[in-house]
Amino acid sequence: MRSLVNSTFVSLDGVVNHMDKWHFDYVSDETDDLALQHLNDAEVMLMGRATYDSYASAWPSRDGKLADRLNEMPKYVASTTLTDPEWNNTTVLSGDLVTAVKQLKEQDGGDILQHGVGAVTKTLIAAGLVDVLHLWIHPVLAGAGGPDDTLLTQGLNVAFDTIGSQTLSNGLVVMSLKAKN
Repeated sequence: MRSLVNSTFVSLDGVVNHMDKWHFDYVSDETDDLALQHLNDAEVMLMGRATYDSYASAWPSRDGKLADRLNEMPKYVASTTLTDPEWNNTTVLSGDLVTAVKQLKEQDGGDILQHGVGAVTKTLIAAGLVDVLHLWIHPVLAGAGGPDDTLLTQGLNVAFDTIGSQTLSNGLVVMSLKAKN
């Protein structure tokens, strides 16, 4: 069975959106190398519609190893409204999200990588389908957004074991956690 691995950038105050206010000062060759390692460790990507729209508008026109890997790998997007994705190698998961991801995990193949935390990820965590969580903790208080923009969610109580951590030269700490389910 495939593992579902989520890799998410997060500020000290739990913000996962509004990255223009807090994330991009921390991008470096070192972060790019680790992001590429996570991509290369996976066989496919899974994303929600917002992440898909953001990525599909940016990555196809970029160059480099990260762009090449993202553009070439198979991608699944959970959406009830997207019918004709334009980004190559994209398949829409339009039915019940939990059922579709369970079926995807049961297929032969390598890990499924997901970037970011939104409604899709929170649903999958609550359903016990996220196996590993890599939190890229940025040493900054974002001071932006509302409840839908944070990692924290009322009622989402799931335990993880820490399986590793890495402090990068720019101060970012990447915590790797495995779900206890």
